[in-house]
Amino acid sequence: MKTIQSIDLDGKRVLVRVDFNVPLNKEGRITDDARIQGALPTLRYVVEHGARLIVASHLGRPKGRRVPEFSLAPVAERLTLLLERRVRLAEDCIGPGAAAAVDGMADGDVVLLENLRYHEGEQKNDPVFAEALAALCDVYVNDAFAVCHRAHASVAAVTRFAPISVAGFLLQKELEYFGKAMNNPRRPLVAVVGGAKVSSKLAALERMLEKVDRIIIGGAMANTFLKHSGVDVGASLVEDDMVAAAGTLKATCAQKGIGLFLPVDVIAGDRFDPGAETRIVPAGEIPSGWMALDIGPETARRYAEALADAGTVVWNGPMGAFEMAPFSRGTTAIAECIAGLDALTIVGGGDTNAAVHQADVTDRIGYISTGGGAFLTLLEGNPLPAIQALEAVDTNPAA
Repeated sequence: MKTIQSIDLDGKRVLVRVDFNVPLNKEGRITDDARIQGALPTLRYVVEHGARLIVASHLGRPKGRRVPEFSLAPVAERLTLLLERRVRLAEDCIGPGAAAAVDGMADGDVVLLENLRYHEGEQKNDPVFAEALAALCDVYVNDAFAVCHRAHASVAAVTRFAPISVAGFLLQKELEYFGKAMNNPRRPLVAVVGGAKVSSKLAALERMLEKVDRIIIGGAMANTFLKHSGVDVGASLVEDDMVAAAGTLKATCAQKGIGLFLPVDVIAGDRFDPGAETRIVPAGEIPSGWMALDIGPETARRYAEALADAGTVVWNGPMGAFEMAPFSRGTTAIAECIAGLDALTIVGGGDTNAAVHQADVTDRIGYISTGGGAFLTLLEGNPLPAIQALEAVDTNPAA
């Protein structure tokens, strides 16, 4: 896989696929520009090396239609401020409007193409759409790790038509850190896995058992493990069809000597609501009709002990309903614990990233991945279609 540093960009039209699928408020203003910030090193590098920078991204789910609220206009405005140069928004990402915007560029100019998902061909990995996109550039750069688990035209099929296709800095960094964590980790390697469902992370959990020394389970998915142990979890969310799978994972841990940590106490609520009545109770003593919505303080203490000597920590999924103040303490405690470790710490997943920001420890985490689905796909041991496309393409070294 070629990288952006390996080619001459001077005077070239460089199309950089980024993930600027940023959150917008009701007024259409960006509320978190972390994804834009993450791509800045690549974008600045292109401009500083005398190229014409063409930026491409999707936003939201317009389903192949021009939906005004999913326009990238707010992104163009924010990118203008961050790059300290005018970013012109093209009226489309392919066709006459895009071509005119690109044809009018001088070296050092920046054009942001309009939302890729205004066209059905993007998500269908349509070669005709991909070829039209590639026609805009001399060099294609993939810097959108968060989309790499999708076989979409702007990250997969486009590499078949672009004269040369390479990886950007953010994509390189994501793969480098993941490799350090899972392929050659400092030990002990501890995985912290939370969230709502075992089913959504079963493949990742199974794969982790080939790599990790300890695994810590939190969030609603812990209820399914507890139920297998015969624990009464009240009205808590449980995946009944995953109880047997949880049992198999527990047995595998025991067989391999992997430490498996489950909640011993919980913050229970009488309803899923920020105004719920709450109690700290042992995991098996949840009142009838109540539900576990966070790990308890004793569980947080035990999890901290399990993390204390870690050499590498990979964290995906919160410990509870952290978005509600009464049920945020467990996730915050784990975030603060991980931030204080002398270890390589990697956090992945949208909710987990949000929790780390909420706990105000982002500057003390080794690496915060920009991709939830792509991160989970790597944890599952599955290939990323966009990376396969970059690796397979027959690039032209002279381009």
